[in-house]
Amino acid sequence: MKNSKIAVVTGAGSGIGRAVALELLGAGWSVALAGRRPQPLEETSRLAPQAPEGSADSQGTGASIAVPTDVSQPDEVAALFAATVARFGRVDLLFNNAGTFGPGGVPVEELPYDAWRHVVDTNLNGAFLCAQAAYRQMKEQDPRGGRIINNGSVSAHAPRPHSVAYTATKHALTGLTKSLSLDGRPYNIAVGQIDIGNAATDMTERMRTGALQASGELVPEPVMDVADVARTVRHMAELPLEANVQFATVLATAMPYVGRG
Repeated sequence: MKNSKIAVVTGAGSGIGRAVALELLGAGWSVALAGRRPQPLEETSRLAPQAPEGSADSQGTGASIAVPTDVSQPDEVAALFAATVARFGRVDLLFNNAGTFGPGGVPVEELPYDAWRHVVDTNLNGAFLCAQAAYRQMKEQDPRGGRIINNGSVSAHAPRPHSVAYTATKHALTGLTKSLSLDGRPYNIAVGQIDIGNAATDMTERMRTGALQASGELVPEPVMDVADVARTVRHMAELPLEANVQFATVLATAMPYVGRG
């Protein structure tokens, strides 16, 4: 599509990743949809609004490709970016979104090492591998540069009970964001982070009925429309590279975050 910007969205088969991919597609971006399972990626593609037949409007709906990818595997990440560039020619945006909470409700002393490692490999190592691949492409393309938006969490600031692996990786992601942002300056690569709280997805459905609090109580928590998160990511993505939202926090207004713990 003429003048379309190109995005890679990881974890695009569901939840926040799907919502962001659809928001970008509807705004005329072309998007590489990445995730472990092909079927949800194809479903995301089918849900995208369709451009009118024969339309050449650069502001119309963008194109998409589905690239099954395990972000914890370097070869698969390299293949994702190679496929994106082969189809669209460049990468203007990486939304580093793929992540997992790990087993819920498990005390730290009972958390299996394999479960810890899976969360770290996905949330932190996967984010690094994707950012590294994006850097390599953005440095060399013409015009040079691009943007990376990392999906943090309010857990990058305050933990929930029994969330040691998830919380540790989200705190680490903040350090990754800051370091990438600094190192990207000479190459016109802008890097920011969005910290999200209680967006309505399958992952947060349990919060409507009761989420464990620091007091040990189970308390229902409010959620917000995931589309509001997607619009925020799009705003960050569409800023000129001379401007950057370094950190943004978007959350359900009444969720127990300020004052949590």
